[in-house]
Amino acid sequence: MEPQIINPNVRNFVKSLRDIGYNFEIAVADLIDNCITAQASTIKIYTVPQPNLIFGLLDDGKGMSEVELIEAMRLASKDPDEQRSNNDLGRFGLGLKTSSFSQCRRLTVFSKYNGKISTAQWDLDYIISKNSWLLKFPNINEVNHIPLIDEFIHSKRGTLVIWEEIDRYEKDSFSGTIDKLRKHISLVFHRFLEGSIKNKKLKIFINNDELIAFNPFNLSNPYTQELAVEKIKQFCHTINIQPFILPHHSKVSQQEYERYATEEGYTKSQGFYLYRENRLLIYGTWWGLHRIKDAHRLVRIKIDITNKQDFYWSIDIKKSTANPCQEIKGDLKRIINQITEKGSRPYTGRGRKIQDTTTTRFWNLVPCQGGVRFSINGDHPLLKKLNHDLNYEQNELLKMYLSAIQSYLPLDAIQAKLQENPHEIKQECVFSDNDLKKIMEYFNKTEVDISYLEELKQAELFKNRLELL
Repeated sequence: MEPQIINPNVRNFVKSLRDIGYNFEIAVADLIDNCITAQASTIKIYTVPQPNLIFGLLDDGKGMSEVELIEAMRLASKDPDEQRSNNDLGRFGLGLKTSSFSQCRRLTVFSKYNGKISTAQWDLDYIISKNSWLLKFPNINEVNHIPLIDEFIHSKRGTLVIWEEIDRYEKDSFSGTIDKLRKHISLVFHRFLEGSIKNKKLKIFINNDELIAFNPFNLSNPYTQELAVEKIKQFCHTINIQPFILPHHSKVSQQEYERYATEEGYTKSQGFYLYRENRLLIYGTWWGLHRIKDAHRLVRIKIDITNKQDFYWSIDIKKSTANPCQEIKGDLKRIINQITEKGSRPYTGRGRKIQDTTTTRFWNLVPCQGGVRFSINGDHPLLKKLNHDLNYEQNELLKMYLSAIQSYLPLDAIQAKLQENPHEIKQECVFSDNDLKKIMEYFNKTEVDISYLEELKQAELFKNRLELL
């Protein structure tokens, strides 16, 4: 039998195409990629929520001619293996279409090039009814209800993308959707918003509010540890890798701490941050090379690649997932082992304080059944004083009470609260200077020898308050 042309069922294909896996903010980010590739310096996003949501995105990029616009509306308009120009954020030639179809049933694009306006439209309901990929060319005079249309008409050049018949968002949480969009775009394109890329300063407005860049490495804080860049050579390409260790929560305000936790929290935000042509693709992952650990929650490792390395990173259509090849993973594993040891020091260093022999602390860390446990220090001078002054029955009752405290130490609750919001914990307010004075009054009423006072000087409670002794 001779080969036959079997065309896909357009009706079914369109429906399947809508479910690639975009969410609203990832879809919008895909549109912004095109704007940056078109050399835009300003991008305006505007939404009209009532009565039916309409989304508009206007850029001041170089625009497209009619021929270029029709080609841009073609699915798979680019060969993913084709060599891209530097700073081109696209890959498959699908982003404009698949991101739009994932959110709306009607995509209209207006573009102005050399003073001439061209229009093109994909209407999914029309395509389904005709069971054919028929591109429509609406008259711009028919769309005066569309946001940003007047500004586009009076602009010198640029492109306006419109989504209508949006059916993939929760109407009750529209404000939350826009808030997530702001945070996502501020993070993903932070280098462009910062102006840290030569000749690439970008302004993005969402409903007339200008976005402020969110750099996930908190470089403005002097306690952020910025380690040296390591250049890895793989397959004739250079990969730049730079680790960062964010400040411990004791070094930042609660507001700053919460901001740099990101939406996912510190624990889930640890790991690699992959940038392709300065655009953040994926973040908060170890790619299965390392287990998520709370002790490494402050470790973030920046990776920079070019658009010529896509094959080695398995970048998907949405540009929201990636996975390095085995050769690259070997280098990443080595870097993980180096940085996680340093990254855990803000926690392990504080943990070692409990075993500091120069200070008499209230708690000890002692071996127990193949593990460790926290134990109240029986050699603390205050407890020794109580043991001396109490009678036998009182002493036994005190021992049982302290043993119960040790057994029921709420470690899970402490750990959960430290991960969730460590600034909420105000443990230091339990014991006041007034309480300390009462202890001193007690000592003044009893006789204590010089050696006991020397023990008190080393005690955790008095070590930084020697003037009271």
